[in-house]
Parts: sequence; C-alpha cells; structure tokens
Amino acid sequence: MHILITGAAGMIGRKLTTRLVEIGAPIGRPIDALTLIDIEAPQKPEKFGGKVVSAAADIGDPATATAAIGGRPDVIFHLAAIVSGEAELDFEKGTRVNLDGSRALLEAIRSAGDGYRPRLVFTSSIAVFGAPFPDAIGDEFFQTPLTSYGTQKAIVELLLADYSRRGFIDGVGIRLPTINVRPGRPNKAASGFFSSIIREPLNGQEAVLPVAADVRHWHASPRAAVGFLIHAAGLSSEQLGPRINLTMPGVCCTVAEQIAALRRIAGDKVAARIRRAPDPLVERIVAGWPRRFDPRRALALGFRAEASFDDIIRVHIEDELGGNIVV
Repeated sequence: MHILITGAAGMIGRKLTTRLVEIGAPIGRPIDALTLIDIEAPQKPEKFGGKVVSAAADIGDPATATAAIGGRPDVIFHLAAIVSGEAELDFEKGTRVNLDGSRALLEAIRSAGDGYRPRLVFTSSIAVFGAPFPDAIGDEFFQTPLTSYGTQKAIVELLLADYSRRGFIDGVGIRLPTINVRPGRPNKAASGFFSSIIREPLNGQEAVLPVAADVRHWHASPRAAVGFLIHAAGLSSEQLGPRINLTMPGVCCTVAEQIAALRRIAGDKVAARIRRAPDPLVERIVAGWPRRFDPRRALALGFRAEASFDDIIRVHIEDELGGNIVV
C-alpha cells in the first residue's frame, strides 16, 4: 500500500508517519511506500524498509498536487493547511493553501483517470460551525463559519462530499477538536494558548492566557488525533454513507477547568505560572467558535478520544516529557 501525507512535517503529520510505520499494516495491508510533502521536506521515518519520497513543496501550487499523486497512492492524508490565526491575518495565503491547494489535490485525482479513486482523509475543523450555537452541536447543525479559516474548511468539506458522490475519490472528512497539548514551539493558531497554558508551566516557563477563564472549548490530544486519522482511513463507504464529514469526539471544558486539571496533576506552583493578558484579536476569534458537540455518529463508527482533560495532560506528560514535570 502506498500512502501520501500532505503537511507531513507538521506535528500531527510527524506523529502520524511514526505511528503508521509502527503499525505496518494500518488498514489491513502492509505499507510499502510513503510520499511525504510539506513546505519544508519532512524527515524520513526510521526503521521503514519501504520506499520513501520526501519533498519540499507548496500545496498551493497546482503542480505540487499533480506530482504528489504521480505514484497513485492508495490512501491520502490531507493535513496541509494554514492555521486559524494566520489564515485570518493573511486572507490570500489562507485561501491559496486551505482552499485552492485542496481543490488542486481533488482535481489532480479526478484528472488522473483510469479508475483511480483513492481514500482521501481530510482534516477539517470545528471552526466550520458558527454562532449562535445550541448547547451541543450535532453533525446535522448547519455550517455558518465566522472566520476565513472556518469558511475555507467548510468549502473543502462540500467539495470532498461532491467529488466522493461523483465517484472521483473515496473521501472522509474529520473535524478535529483543538489539539491539546501541542508539543514544541507555539504556532500561529488562535487556539495555541489552550496548549501553551499547559505546556509552558509543565516545562517551568511562564504562559500567557489571552482570554477569560470561563471560555469553554472542545479538546483532544495529538495521540487521539492520530488515532482518528488512521481509523478514518479504514472505514468503508458503506459505513460512512453519504454524509462523509464527521465531528470527532473530544473533551469539553473551560479554561478554568484546564487549569484546575493542571493543578491536580502538577501542583499549585506549576499552575501559578499562568499570567492573564487579554488579546482582543484572539478573544474575537475564539468568541465565534463552538464549545460543545454531540459526536454520536463518530462514536458509533468507533472513534475514541480521552475521557477528561486530566487524561489529555497525562498523555502529554507520557508522550513528550518522559513522565517528568518541572516543579
């Protein structure tokens, strides 16, 4: 089986690549080839005996999509994207990558011909939904995004469904919760503070909280996100039915509840490293995001996330800190 990952140098892309190689045959067939692309060439996985192509490429360039599917990958994980805050600040860049790049990939597949119809797993976002919200948002709730990022993701969801209906691709879109705790350096996502108020204090550093403590949001760990992607790749079209875009399960909690979980696990001294500093742009973006979901379709299809925010913090400590906390 040949797998293509766009955005493979990103955090989720790296973890997905590692996990796929560890499993070896994630959806019943052994992997014999990997194509990894990103704006910077992704690192090739160790201990993989198959063919690996790693390339620096701009998914916003239509030629990139054509080249990427040249080897006719069986499964495509389309992760490449400009994150929420950056897409809001740079409309042209967000549109070129998130929308135009995704459509170029879909068109490259459609134009390949000869019955080529790969499984394409697209990482969408809960940002496709916009206020006013019900208490818990189900998959049937209409999409009225309030950011450019959410709009771009919503458009690609519609294209994914139509290209699948027409038989050009075998698609599935998964709306990821905010991924928490993200390891490494902060990115330009407006949601980045949800991770930084956990990650930095655990590393002995101060963290800045740009929103009020009563802000409520939907979270899942990087480990859960990789699990979502691999599980989605193995679902049949019959299981999915015509509604191929799904909201993933997650943990709903307020910022105050995040901090309380951090205090329970790491103590008062660690939790005290969080400093409040309001940011009007981040507050405005976050105010338009949904807070709670009813992911019953995804749960019925076998998708699983953590049961509590305490579990999410423990996953970060296990996977990124070797079980160690700076107190």
